Amino acid sequence: MRPERKSKVALVTGAAAGLGRAIAERLIAEGSRVIITDISSKIGPDTAQAIGASFLHQDVRDERRWQEVVATVEGQYGRLDVLVNNAGIAGAMDAVGPEHTRLTDWKDIFAVNVEGVFLGCKTAIPAMRRSGAGSIINISSVAALTATPYATAYGASKAAVRQLTKSVAQYCAEQRLGIRCNSVHPDVVRTSLWESYAAESAARGGISVEEFAAREKAQIPMGEFIEPQDVAAAVWFLASEESRFITGAYFPVDGGVVHCDTFRG
Repeated sequence: MRPERKSKVALVTGAAAGLGRAIAERLIAEGSRVIITDISSKIGPDTAQAIGASFLHQDVRDERRWQEVVATVEGQYGRLDVLVNNAGIAGAMDAVGPEHTRLTDWKDIFAVNVEGVFLGCKTAIPAMRRSGAGSIINISSVAALTATPYATAYGASKAAVRQLTKSVAQYCAEQRLGIRCNSVHPDVVRTSLWESYAAESAARGGISVEEFAAREKAQIPMGEFIEPQDVAAAVWFLASEESRFITGAYFPVDGGVVHCDTFRG
């Protein structure tokens, strides 16, 4: 068994708040040196200071910025051990069935959720090759594993992340790079972003936010919403040497939604 490095260098995108922040906090708690990036320069620096991370502004759709971010990480820390591609968007909540999805919304969602992850993998692989090993963790969704008739673009984008993860994993394995790539698939994670989604969905349905939340919770076999820390724990496992022989895998963190045959009607 390879020895655990005393301190991993980890880059987490979309980490100014919510799930990304929780992931960064867990990595820091495990002794990692963490760089968080986000498109928001307003709250990103405050988050970094609060949790003990470094902050870099980043739009994950920008390939040149990816190159600059990874170069900065290597310049400051000497290597990149872990990349968590967490940045993502859900897009517009209105008219999201396949016949009404706007092409502009489709392109916006794919630009962040798919192209952003692709660029992260593409840029991280050479850096991890230089340091001799690494772990790439792509945050997907249970939407990649089930039908999403009313979140057409979002579901398709997250499914693309899953396929990309497998391809990156096999490429790195065949090249003997020592780089692993896995995907994590949360269900409903109760963050501030979800609260906004719940309020909007409840208003459209003419019900209270509490009633909407109860309906959502009822569809989770384990009967509770997933907390950001639950997802962060899975990410840390995949970042650590405890998962050294796991690559190309997918990890639902969903309370049983996918594998307990729950109907999400």
